[in-house]
Amino acid sequence: MSDFSGQLDAMQNYNPPSDWRRIVTIDAHTEGEPLRVIITGFPQLQGKTILERRRFAKEEFDHLRTALMWEPRGHADMYGCLITPPVTPDADFGVLFLHNEGFSTMCGHGIIAVTKVALETGFLPMQAPETMVKIDTPAGLVTAFARVENSCVTSVFFHNVPSFVLALDQTIEVPGLGQITYDLAFGGAFYAFVQADAVDLRCTPDDFRPLIEKGMAIKRAVMASREIQHPFEPDLNFLYGTIFVGPAESAEAHSRNVCIFADGEVDRSPTGTGVSARAAIHHARGELEIGKSIVIESIIGSRFSTKVKQKTRFGPHAAVIPEVEGRAFITGRNEFWLDPQDFLVDGFVLP
Repeated sequence: MSDFSGQLDAMQNYNPPSDWRRIVTIDAHTEGEPLRVIITGFPQLQGKTILERRRFAKEEFDHLRTALMWEPRGHADMYGCLITPPVTPDADFGVLFLHNEGFSTMCGHGIIAVTKVALETGFLPMQAPETMVKIDTPAGLVTAFARVENSCVTSVFFHNVPSFVLALDQTIEVPGLGQITYDLAFGGAFYAFVQADAVDLRCTPDDFRPLIEKGMAIKRAVMASREIQHPFEPDLNFLYGTIFVGPAESAEAHSRNVCIFADGEVDRSPTGTGVSARAAIHHARGELEIGKSIVIESIIGSRFSTKVKQKTRFGPHAAVIPEVEGRAFITGRNEFWLDPQDFLVDGFVLP
């Protein structure tokens, strides 16, 4: 009889050839949206700012992004985070966020998850009842606060970068959809906000595919119709996605968000940067006073709470500092191997 346990030990102790790249990650999710935190194996990035490092990563290592985000190691809706040394004196570390299309500017669910990972893995010291973590992002410095009980991060809230409204009640002709009314706002990235029922959609999993198709059509139409300008960073001058807004399905929530971003990704969480931009919109309309929280659901019913922490100005814009809170959970540790002989080593996506 063969030594079955010994055979399993051989598999467990296997090491790949030395010419294979190894990348180790800690995986987590925030209210259902994945975050793959890259901790070793990614080459060091050059640049004095996070945006410079972002450009360097796009130019030199985009194949590693696709290898980790796309199939067969990821999927069309995978999301990632690369931890870097800080670039500002107060920050604990820096981050680059990555997804199916490229490297994003800011990510609220990512801030919540990477704070959980950084504290619970011992990367940073954890202190009850609350631990502050400062993170350099491409959109600016973000401060997160972890609620700690029994050596566990039970939730994280963060103060986002200044968020502002670029335009309200705009109309655009969208091929196949006709005249669409939208709001345009920034919460770390720019989004077009559309009422879901205006395009015969519901913010539920049953409309998953139509949400993608109509969301991308609206995104393309808005991008083609106008310039989108960040007050200070030309690298942020683009529309990240379309967010559909619909009624909540629970009595405790204010409403529901479904964010269609990047190349047709669907956020399973309510979208941290999206609810930040929503806070700016509601405040601009006189619907959300300073300090009042609202709860926004995702496509799967998970929740973020958000409120306007304070008013500010950001370049020419009246802006707010939003606070967003949600929960994250660690799901595992992965060691990925990139075989240079693998014809799909850089990954693939199906349209």
